[in-house]
Amino acid sequence: MATVAMIAEEQATGRVKEIYEDIKDTLGIDFVPNMYRVMALRPGFLEANWNKVKEVMATPGQLDRLTREIIAVAVSAVSGCRY
Repeated sequence: MATVAMIAEEQATGRVKEIYEDIKDTLGIDFVPNMYRVMALRPGFLEANWNKVKEVMATPGQLDRLTREIIAVAVSAVSGCRY
């Protein structure tokens, strides 16, 4: 079985820890989703991707966040995404 390395929340330090906290605060959740924990192996990539996601999904605009998330799920399903 293949495994993917991740940085656990309790192991995060510095900028990764700050981004983890921002992810939880922005999304209103009490955990960091696995996809961000994997990205944390390359902190610059994590930061760039999180900034993009935050801008697209959490910044107020014409569509509310729930509608944006529904669209994202629909696009993932149509694209055959299994995550």
